[in-house]
Amino acid sequence: MRRSKSAAAVAAVLAVTALGLAPHQAQAAPAAPAAQQPELRFHDIPGSGGITLKGNVFTPAGAEPGRKYPLIVLPTSWGMPQIEYIAQAKKLADSGYVVVSYTSRGFWLSGGEIETAGPADTADVSAVIDWALATTPADPGHIGLGGVSYGAGIALLASAHDPRIKAVVALSGWADLIESIYSGRTQHLQAAGMLGAAGFLTGRPGPELQQILGDFLGSKLDREQAMIEWGKKRSASEQVDRINANGAAIMMGNAWGDTIFPPNQYAKFFEELTGPKRLEFRPGDHATAEATGLLGLPNDTWTNAHRWFDRYLKGERNGVDTEAPVQLKSRSTEGYEGYPDWKSVGSGGTEKLPLADSEHVWANVDSGANGGILFLSSILDQLAKAPPTASIPLLPRAFAAVWQSPRYEEERRIRGTVRLHTTVTPTKGDGTFVAYLYDVGPLGIGKLVSNAPYTFHGKTPGQSFGVDLDLFSTAYDVPEGHRLALVVDTVDPLYIEHNPTGAQLTFSSPRTDPSYVSVPLREQ
Repeated sequence: MRRSKSAAAVAAVLAVTALGLAPHQAQAAPAAPAAQQPELRFHDIPGSGGITLKGNVFTPAGAEPGRKYPLIVLPTSWGMPQIEYIAQAKKLADSGYVVVSYTSRGFWLSGGEIETAGPADTADVSAVIDWALATTPADPGHIGLGGVSYGAGIALLASAHDPRIKAVVALSGWADLIESIYSGRTQHLQAAGMLGAAGFLTGRPGPELQQILGDFLGSKLDREQAMIEWGKKRSASEQVDRINANGAAIMMGNAWGDTIFPPNQYAKFFEELTGPKRLEFRPGDHATAEATGLLGLPNDTWTNAHRWFDRYLKGERNGVDTEAPVQLKSRSTEGYEGYPDWKSVGSGGTEKLPLADSEHVWANVDSGANGGILFLSSILDQLAKAPPTASIPLLPRAFAAVWQSPRYEEERRIRGTVRLHTTVTPTKGDGTFVAYLYDVGPLGIGKLVSNAPYTFHGKTPGQSFGVDLDLFSTAYDVPEGHRLALVVDTVDPLYIEHNPTGAQLTFSSPRTDPSYVSVPLREQ
């Protein structure tokens, strides 16, 4: 604990020093008038249930006595201390906001245990708002909430419970926790493992979280329904009616390659919102699109977040509400594409690639096709346009099923959610497979376009069943002269697989129910 306190104190000093600020308790440097900088104070903030949250407050420079300013509350990300948002909080205060950041309960020096965006976390948001209204010049009629990752998830959930919240910015978060780390009924191993490890290193996981993590990573199927119910209570998608009734203006942003909270679940939730809303997808991995902004560097994600707050907390007519609500940046090109809604993203129609040949694979062996490594692979794609690759001709056909399209005579602009429809015949009652879509160049090297896992339990060996699987949404341009390849194998380091030893899977295309891959395209 002493080390944690020392580390947090040193980090806080370094952060405020780098920004040219001084905490309220320190002596101000005489070189500049106090009114030139927003005022920063560190506070112990009462949370729900009697715990103390460690926080900080920026107030606008030269705040006038008796005047009220719009309030923005920023809960921290998983494992991050209260200084996470200092750079952005200062910028917001520069433009006239009171900004309160706090370390989420159970982490670092904040009290309580990690509740994983449970009821206590949403109650903390309301408690922080109460405190800010009582102790700062915050305007009760103009309250916003924002955050990255864990803070984004808490922000969306809190907007269902506190009608005072008028605007939300949720970056790299989740709306559906089950679809995020248990999509296709498959545990996302690296994502859950990283979150669990970070929780134990930087905080105090409560007994419920410890139980859930143990059951999840231990593949305890008898506890599956309990885990799903636990996740639903922490999913804004389950409370969308309350969010819509409260009417907060909600902006969400995420990365195509987010290996913790894939984009599909955000897109589905976005379509269910009825109030003012905006959805932005960019290349990258978890929280990488907004990372430079947290360091105070220019960042268009945060620029748009500020515009969103300015429009819905200050009433500024800055045009953010007249732009297309869905803004996408392709992984292959620069610039944004605007769409009126998510279902319009694949407005150029759908191309169906038939999977006519029956393919038979042995399980338990990694063919070499995989979704990459948590964080690293999608960051390389973001910075160097270098996604995970595989040599399609060299994939061992005993362990990987492969289908390829003809070479394209013109570019294909994939936009949205690729869907796989197939028929599977297992030799065992349980199993897992992972589907990958590759962009294959002239030399046979495939660049990963998208992937998704699928797990089944309790099937009758030897009996076929149909599968419809949504791959993770993306925006990717396939060059002229290339082709698409669908690859299916049974092992991927990103996921826990459930194939018994010696299991085999056959993928077929019955005449009465042909198998295919449906690829949504942008209009040429």
